[in-house]
Amino acid sequence: MAAKKPKASTPNPGNMSPRVWFYSILLTLQYGFQPIISKRFTRREVIVTSSVLTCEVAKVVCALILMAKDGSLKELAKEWTLVGSVTASGLPAAIYALQNSLLQISYRNLDSLTFSMLNQTKIIFTAIFTYIILRQRQSIQQIGALFLLIMAAVLLSIGEGSSKGSSSGDPEKILFYGIAPVLVASVLSGLASAFCQWASQVKKHSSYLMTVEMSIVGSLCLLASTSKSPDGEAIRRYGFFYGWTPLTLIPVVTNALGGILVGLVTSLAGGVRKGFVIVSALLVTAMLQFLFEGTPPSVYCLVALPLVVSSISIYQKYPYEVKKKEA
Repeated sequence: MAAKKPKASTPNPGNMSPRVWFYSILLTLQYGFQPIISKRFTRREVIVTSSVLTCEVAKVVCALILMAKDGSLKELAKEWTLVGSVTASGLPAAIYALQNSLLQISYRNLDSLTFSMLNQTKIIFTAIFTYIILRQRQSIQQIGALFLLIMAAVLLSIGEGSSKGSSSGDPEKILFYGIAPVLVASVLSGLASAFCQWASQVKKHSSYLMTVEMSIVGSLCLLASTSKSPDGEAIRRYGFFYGWTPLTLIPVVTNALGGILVGLVTSLAGGVRKGFVIVSALLVTAMLQFLFEGTPPSVYCLVALPLVVSSISIYQKYPYEVKKKEA
């Protein structure tokens, strides 16, 4: 009898190549620097929608340049299909758009501390959906590392929100318009991240192409919302680039490059690994605030630091191993 061909398997995100480490470190630094850069170079008068739309355009331009550089842009006309694009990028982009809307609803009805803490549950849902969609298992040690990471994220959220007052109001309104939306948004975030990983690792959809497609879909959704949104009214009244200076382009471009890096890290290392990057970036931001603004890290940040380091080390050291069946 002819030997059966082995089933194709998705890359194991537990094995990190130097290139993946490089992209992950760059993304961590970008996430860490972004709040400080945005605060310093973006005036309060700048309309948020104009900044987001410009960032999406910058992402498309950067991705197309990188595709032209690696030669994949020439093959795009032959291989690209509308069905493939909708499946790989359209669905995650629509999910992310719904997620962002739910987060906006929740943020208005929850205090920042509760919102930040509940928002960290997306790490768990990402791990769950990568198992359901990609059959990517986690070892017992890796599951423990994820809980350490969530503990660190909660501590960092407490440190961030401890100086801000909690909102008080109708408990029923807080439940249905605050807690419920952010939890549903966390589920959607995990689902979209798993779909992106599936499209890049299983369907071999280029991360650069996914960035282009998702940016276009996201921009169309955002443009549609400007017909009735306050930002749309402000753009019609004051102009698209109201409040902009040449320095405003700095946070826009860095944010766009971060979007490229997110695609690379998700495709090469997985959505769960991206969760480690995001939490690590919170520590980087705290350290940078101390260096540039003189604000010392909180006790919560100092406690979270060893938890993040330990969780990354454990997750990397103890990947899930498939047990070989005895003959």
